[in-house]
Amino acid sequence: MLLITEACNAGARKRLACKLIGISIRTLQRWGNQDLEGLGDQRKNRSYAPANKLNEKERQEILQVSNASEFKDLPPSQIVPTLADMGVYIASESSFYRVLKEDNQLSPRGKTKPRTRRKPKSYTATGSNQVWTWDITYLPTSVKGAFYYLYMITDIYSRKIVGWEIHENQSDELSSDLIQRACLSEKICRGELVLHSDNGSPMKGATMLAKLQNLGVVPSFSRPSVSNDNPYSESLFKTLKYTPAYPSGPFESIFASRMWVHEFVKWYNEKHKHSGIKFVSPSERHLGKDKEILANRDVVYKNARKENPARWSGKTRNWEEINEVSLNPGKNKNVYKTGSLAA
Repeated sequence: MLLITEACNAGARKRLACKLIGISIRTLQRWGNQDLEGLGDQRKNRSYAPANKLNEKERQEILQVSNASEFKDLPPSQIVPTLADMGVYIASESSFYRVLKEDNQLSPRGKTKPRTRRKPKSYTATGSNQVWTWDITYLPTSVKGAFYYLYMITDIYSRKIVGWEIHENQSDELSSDLIQRACLSEKICRGELVLHSDNGSPMKGATMLAKLQNLGVVPSFSRPSVSNDNPYSESLFKTLKYTPAYPSGPFESIFASRMWVHEFVKWYNEKHKHSGIKFVSPSERHLGKDKEILANRDVVYKNARKENPARWSGKTRNWEEINEVSLNPGKNKNVYKTGSLAA
């Protein structure tokens, strides 16, 4: 209070003086209205040393025991119970963890090293049929616990579904057949395509890898147990299963499931206005028609602004074409563009 009074007498503002010393003006007023002798600092956010804080001798004892020959490879969860069996208590398990962490001795304490999972190489597509992603999803059947398996391939640049099939089981033989048919349908040449997937056995089986090598397709895989390394396929499956036309019950037969997916693919590729590609259909972007469509939209918006400028406070909506689409973009500058695959 004396410090604040001195600061205010020197021309400082009381609110800023209170903020600097760590109290509010209301606290200062309350202190001025009561006898504070012997009360001490009662602020809730005051910093103080806990009464049960480990002293330096106890910390050194924890480090000494943890680095002993019989305990140097064990975590605190093993050390503390072992000491208790010997009739010894030094500190709690959390205290052991905290002291070892402060001394950079917590992990790893044995020969086992933590697994490092590097993010997959980033690929950037500047046109159609440069980077594809694919995955398999379950479709429910009328038999509980049994499913049909939907194999689906999508182009990340245009979002077009370039290949799909439904089977009653999963195998790398079925996957390799689907990839071959999709490449033939899209007239893919050797060295032009990157195919990304997760780490399932249909994706990494020997037959599948041999087929990719034979076709000249570059394989790319997600990290284990990381779903967002394959975001385009995951997003496509969500669109498929959350569309209003998706059946509320199971598929009665594999023929029924194929008929429904056939209609979905037709709608998705030809009619669906995709938000990730400026609301044009995947087929329009796949064929390069999106440039003209977006240019026409830009003209419509600019003409509307000229006719009624009072309704526009700034620029018109951005209808510029998205020229590049990246798969798993990272902070690294070495982005591998698919245009250099053939070279």
